[in-house]
Amino acid sequence: MSDLAEKKKKLAMPHVYILLAGIIMVTAALTWVLPAGEFDRAQNAAGRTVVVPGTFHTVDKSPVGFFKAVQAIFDGMVDAADIVFFIFISFASINLLLSSGAIQGLVSGLLKVLKGKARVTLIPIFLIIFGLAASTIGMFEESLPFIPIFVGIAIAMGYDALIGIGIVALGVGMGYSGAAMNPFTVGVAQGIAELPYLSGAAFRIVAHIAMIAVASLYMVRYALMIQKDPSKSLVKGEDFSKFAMDEKSLARYEFGLRQKLVLLVFFATLAIFVIGVKVWGWYFGEIASAFLLMSMAVAVIMGWTPNEFVRKIIAGLQDITVACLMVGIARGIRVVLTEGRIIDTVVYGMSAPLASMPKWAAAELMLVFQTLLNFLVPSGSGQAATVMPIMAPLADILGISRQVAVLAFQFGDGLSNILWPTAFAVVMAGIGGVKVTSWWKWLAPLFLWLFLTQAVFIALAIGIGF
Repeated sequence: MSDLAEKKKKLAMPHVYILLAGIIMVTAALTWVLPAGEFDRAQNAAGRTVVVPGTFHTVDKSPVGFFKAVQAIFDGMVDAADIVFFIFISFASINLLLSSGAIQGLVSGLLKVLKGKARVTLIPIFLIIFGLAASTIGMFEESLPFIPIFVGIAIAMGYDALIGIGIVALGVGMGYSGAAMNPFTVGVAQGIAELPYLSGAAFRIVAHIAMIAVASLYMVRYALMIQKDPSKSLVKGEDFSKFAMDEKSLARYEFGLRQKLVLLVFFATLAIFVIGVKVWGWYFGEIASAFLLMSMAVAVIMGWTPNEFVRKIIAGLQDITVACLMVGIARGIRVVLTEGRIIDTVVYGMSAPLASMPKWAAAELMLVFQTLLNFLVPSGSGQAATVMPIMAPLADILGISRQVAVLAFQFGDGLSNILWPTAFAVVMAGIGGVKVTSWWKWLAPLFLWLFLTQAVFIALAIGIGF
């Protein structure tokens, strides 16, 4: 073995499970160093348990020892059971839909219409589609099953796996950041801030469009560069054989009556999701059940036997197991923070300095604060319930509108979900077959540009009195 190869071996990135476990241990160590503290909590008019501003107080320390830190891995998996099993069911169901060839057939038809470099327009098209789903019905975890197919499509078009992951990840990430009516983030945050639901939607839609434009320019430039010179790919040399499909095989996908009926069922299911979430208050259990019913309908349309249906479901469950375990292990970080009683300490410590700053600086730092906090609380509704009761009255004191406080929360929560290892970065990279370090290397410059775009819109919101 050469010295260079030996050096690369020594510098190899640890497995993502080791990375997450290491963060758990570091977090446990912080519970011995940081003072424990809590805010009082009470139910608001909507029945949500929220923080009572101005009530932060220290409490008895509850440091997490080594054994408890190890146990947090198990406890995290139990605590994240609803998300884990939702991902299992939704991924297996959409994986079954994908095996019908309906999505591939649709893309194949688009490729026949779009020739040469014009095919790169599929990138903004699908960024918009995934963004709309995230912005309206709060689609995020539901998008994970689409990653393998878009990785395959991107490779078939002469791009690489990062483009395939980016189409899905950035689509939903920006959809959350610029959401017009996402009930899990905007709905909860505006309810706590006592703002009319959907108010300010037009401004957020413009911000969403701007982010899509920035991401599209970055991704199209990278895609065309890879198409021209594959050696410039950040994942060159990695094995994507399990996703690979060449353009000829993609073009041969049948898009007959069965496939069209499958797509009809899929879009009808999405329409039911919108009604379910908006009108009937659906959450993971109901949406997962609808996914399962959709997969059964697809099996009937395709003429698959019950045994074939089960085998395809099992194949999807097997493919997503590693990623689901990542979600559970990552949740162990929050378990340690809660057990050590330092989540509120971190929130108080990060938010307190804002009270002494000019309103324009405080507004921008709200964005920074929310982005950083999402590392510790990677849950949109959970983060809203934790920080909006603090940020809403703080905005009043600073002379900032509560809409800006909600906007800063929304920006900080949405996009960072595809960056932080405690959220979905490692999951999305794992499903797409790339190392999380490669994903971060590709995403970092774009994330910076999008973050600056968000900062511009925060400044604009302050300037126009949004």
